Amino acid sequence: MSRVNLPAAEWREAKGLARVVAALHDDHGGPRFVGGAVRDTLLDIDVTDIDLATTLHPDIVIDRLEAARIKAVPTGIDHGTVTAVADGKNYEITTLRRDVTTDGRRATVAFATDWKEDAARRDFTINALYADPATGEVFDYFGGLNDLIKHVVRFIGDADKRIAEDHLRILRYFRFLARFGDGVVDNDALTACAASTNSLMALSRERIASELLKLLALPDPRHAISLMIEHEIFVPFLPELAGEAMTTFNRLYAREQACLLPPSLPARLLSLLPHNADAAQNVAMRLKLSNRMRADMLARLENRQPTADTIRAFAYREGIEAARDAAMLYAVDAELLSSMAMLKDWEVPEFVIKGGDLIKRGLAAGPVVAETLKAIEKSWIAEDFPAADRANALADQAVVDATLPSKKA
Repeated sequence: MSRVNLPAAEWREAKGLARVVAALHDDHGGPRFVGGAVRDTLLDIDVTDIDLATTLHPDIVIDRLEAARIKAVPTGIDHGTVTAVADGKNYEITTLRRDVTTDGRRATVAFATDWKEDAARRDFTINALYADPATGEVFDYFGGLNDLIKHVVRFIGDADKRIAEDHLRILRYFRFLARFGDGVVDNDALTACAASTNSLMALSRERIASELLKLLALPDPRHAISLMIEHEIFVPFLPELAGEAMTTFNRLYAREQACLLPPSLPARLLSLLPHNADAAQNVAMRLKLSNRMRADMLARLENRQPTADTIRAFAYREGIEAARDAAMLYAVDAELLSSMAMLKDWEVPEFVIKGGDLIKRGLAAGPVVAETLKAIEKSWIAEDFPAADRANALADQAVVDATLPSKKA
């Protein structure tokens, strides 16, 4: 393949980055940009993280950066990673490595100076691209440029060995397939992932959850999820997977597109599960999801079949986002658009009546205040949240009713 240069990009012009590069010049052609920054720039995708590779030992990296008055943070010093902070931006710098031993969860590494050897320990060909900061020349040791053109996600070398080095690469494969693939599947990669599925049980739940949520957050992960279901990739960590999961996910995706809504992680995860709180609780506990994520999932399950008549009351209790997701997930087709219309440009109102207001109206302090307040709020909700004057009228009437003498039998 003829020489390929990295296109011009705004991130390459950062003065802080230029200072970092200048400080880390070595005798082996480094430093070089590596990984996602190179890949995404070639694909004309916005770059968020900028990583560099160097042949310099991590201690020398720190010394060089500090000498250039650049903050150096030893974020992963045992594995050769130092973070440079220049002009408020972080740049992750990793010394070239080769694996000495691996057990599928962690690796013991030795530092190296061979660029191809460093590339060989990476996961996918499209992630093993390097670029010279000065000239932009791209270095491709395993056909990553061609795979980018073909939208193929392919392991470097033997797929089974790459997975044995880090079992999380199974889930990473499907995430990268969803992000960069174009319907083309590398059979060796898929076969290796399917054969090693049980090895996912050796990973921490947090690492699995992180990859799963990153996959679900992608614009269109349908093909990847379908392959994962077909090849039983979910079985070790998501045994609750519903039998109709793919159908439900496809319906949710179609509704997202029709309603012009971005992906919702709680909704997408729930679409893969049975429609019950126990399943959501079990998954949240097993994957050690955040308390917020667990609460969000359970909130969306509170309304089993939203309608235009009930959706605002649900939004009042659980929030607009929960109501919107519940409609997207569980509303029947005939109610979906009307339910969503009820939420459009609608802000959850505040119930203006307080217990003190009822006492001022003559209601005696005590349990009757809370009971009456609850009854007023129920009437206010039933009337679709009328303005304050109507809420006050409801309160006036409720106090009158509550203070009338009881009729004798």
